[in-house]
Amino acid sequence: MPKLLTISRELGKRVAKLEFSAPTAFVYNPLDYARRANEAYLERYGEQRGRVFLLGMNPGPFGMAQTGVPFGDVKMVREFLGIEAKVGKPSLEHPARPVLGFDCPRSEVSGTRLWGWAQKRFGKAEKFFERFFVWNYCPLVFIEESGKNRTPDKLPRSEQAELFAACDQALSEMTRLLEPKLVIGVGGFAESAARRALDGRGIAIGTILHPSPANPRANAGWAEIVESQLAALGV
Repeated sequence: MPKLLTISRELGKRVAKLEFSAPTAFVYNPLDYARRANEAYLERYGEQRGRVFLLGMNPGPFGMAQTGVPFGDVKMVREFLGIEAKVGKPSLEHPARPVLGFDCPRSEVSGTRLWGWAQKRFGKAEKFFERFFVWNYCPLVFIEESGKNRTPDKLPRSEQAELFAACDQALSEMTRLLEPKLVIGVGGFAESAARRALDGRGIAIGTILHPSPANPRANAGWAEIVESQLAALGV
């Protein structure tokens, strides 16, 4: 088995053992139920060394939660990345946040923006992945009883400790394997996570604006802003 798949599987198993308290009511682990698509992504685009490593926070409910692919808007994953696979179900599922896999009718704005920029800038996915690799720091989706998405930075410190230890280790192992020339956090959380996990490694770390529609700046020309930020980072 390729080493990258081993790292992903071990991370999925490790975080599956963790417990989370209210207001977290449901936890989805797409490294488990969407493993086929996730590993298809890793096998197709993951093995090349020396690229720029784009690091996201965690799966969106209509992105990686559905497809197993980081920033995994269904249409972009199917049409741009050329990946489609059978997706299972979380063990416990919020009725308002069902996992429909590649039948999910909703789009993920963050994924549409990120992969849409990649498509416009590079044309083909293979050209983009010659220079970049995309991964999420934390593989879990956290959902409150109301159906509201809950991000890892909102978890209690006691729950963050075990979760972040597992994610730090996986990121450290993955970067040792892929030897990125630069790790870029997509948003401040991911940048901080990279700085913690890779401390002392001598890897250059930067950040770009997160494409989430919850970020007002991202709604005012995200692609143009990111192009400028990447240029400032020497990319």
